[in-house]
Amino acid sequence: MQRESMEVDVVIVGAGPAGLATACRLLQLAQEAEKEISVCVLEKGSEVGAHILSGAVFEPSALNELFPDWKEKGAPLNTAVTGDDVYYLPGEEKSVRFPDLLVPKPMRNHGNYIVSLGNLCRWLAEQAMELGAEVFPGFAAAEILYHEDGTVKGVATGDMGVDANGEKKDAFEPGFEFHAKYTILAEGCRGHLGKELIARFELDKDSDPQHYGIGLKEVWEIPSELHKEGLVVHTAGYPMIGASYAGSSGGFLYHAENNQVYLGLIVDLGYKNPHISPFDEFQKFKQHPVIRQYLEGGKRLSYGARALNKGGLNSLPKMSFPGGLLIGCDAGTMNAAKIKGSHTAMRSGMLAAESLFESLQQETAKPGIDLTEYGERVKSSALYEELHKTRNFSAGFHKFGFWIGSGLSFIEHNIFGGHFPLTFKDRSHDYAQMKPASECPKIDYPKPDGKISFDKLSSVFLSNTNHAEDQPCHLKLIDPEVPIKHNLPVYDEPAQRYCPAGVYEVLDDGEGGKRFQINGQNCVHCKTCDIKDPAQNIQWVVPEGSGGPNYPNM
Repeated sequence: MQRESMEVDVVIVGAGPAGLATACRLLQLAQEAEKEISVCVLEKGSEVGAHILSGAVFEPSALNELFPDWKEKGAPLNTAVTGDDVYYLPGEEKSVRFPDLLVPKPMRNHGNYIVSLGNLCRWLAEQAMELGAEVFPGFAAAEILYHEDGTVKGVATGDMGVDANGEKKDAFEPGFEFHAKYTILAEGCRGHLGKELIARFELDKDSDPQHYGIGLKEVWEIPSELHKEGLVVHTAGYPMIGASYAGSSGGFLYHAENNQVYLGLIVDLGYKNPHISPFDEFQKFKQHPVIRQYLEGGKRLSYGARALNKGGLNSLPKMSFPGGLLIGCDAGTMNAAKIKGSHTAMRSGMLAAESLFESLQQETAKPGIDLTEYGERVKSSALYEELHKTRNFSAGFHKFGFWIGSGLSFIEHNIFGGHFPLTFKDRSHDYAQMKPASECPKIDYPKPDGKISFDKLSSVFLSNTNHAEDQPCHLKLIDPEVPIKHNLPVYDEPAQRYCPAGVYEVLDDGEGGKRFQINGQNCVHCKTCDIKDPAQNIQWVVPEGSGGPNYPNM
């Protein structure tokens, strides 16, 4: 059965802040010039926002430029930040609150808002559709399409109705092809198509390796007497100390509207001890008095996890390729020092829209053009200036440790105003940092109490994750023997711990040996396995369209 296809000017993969900002700005420019431009946005989630997870304290600078009247249009920015509390937690009971003068400037949130990024993306999608974009949720872009000369032609969605053995079921439907003059990848952190194109066109040959963290998040409803709407709490230290140390890790708790708090832990994926379980570290984090004081008597509403970029400017690849662009966290535009990536993602998308619009107006424009002008536009923008000021954040922590890294961050931003004269490089790969399990202390994680701390499976239930069980597994092993023959004896197979959803298990095979089991239906699409596997043996690809978590307001 032959695939059907659709011709458009621009296809955007991913309905997150970067992709939707691109669509909105491009169509705004088209309206101003009275030009017709066809824009299609593909979203793998069941609806826009279903796969979006972020803290999130949102800086509205890019939104102010994109929609100056966002308040009148009803953008869901309802909770202005009223205060910042930054703590160092030296142990499971102790805490030290940093004086405001000692808090690095990027950590200050005056003028920002506590938001559900999923709800903001739903609103942005509405604006994009009003401007004329076609938005297709449940369409998972599974494949890059190429012209005969090797330039990018577009993308194809995955086939539907294929069973776990790769056989076509009665309800089989072939994927749909989107052919475009420009293909824009806005998949978010560690996008699997972006990963393919970075490797194919060697887009990262002149940059440092990308660095990552995993962010685990819950939404709670708490008693009104404990709620302080607008308060932002950030922590460093416990639980990521001692045997659990993991670079620039930290926790957050944001007091949103409706007596809700958003809380989470970001674990730097450059950690060395294979016994670390980010999920269980998160459960320990919630038991610390600074956090627990707000959760007592509360109710957990939702849970999720997602990888995030931490490399910053030094890890940015070339952001254009023949036939398209990498934008947002697909490229790595997050400002890790601010713990914010939404406004930078939007800025990258708006700059992309300007480059796309100019090119589409040229009669000589041909398919497969490498819009190198986009890279130059980024370099002369406020986005580049912001990332340049924070370029040493990740490398500083990785190279010098927590205390020196923290001191350098304070000096760089509070004394030099972001104009520090030195640039630190970090050429290491996160997956290569693990030491053999025999060289590292084991970590004794307490059992969950069912009130503040919980187990993985009950948590995954709250993510509303769903995949058709009879479909090919979307977590591919390059060599099926590596987990048991290599990772287990050397690293005690860390996949069974770094995955925050219980996807990977090591079980008895019934014959005195071990087997590696993948529970793909549990996957929350965080991408940690694709990033942290020490053998780089796991490849994350998209499942059938709409599979994965269904976050209501993360």
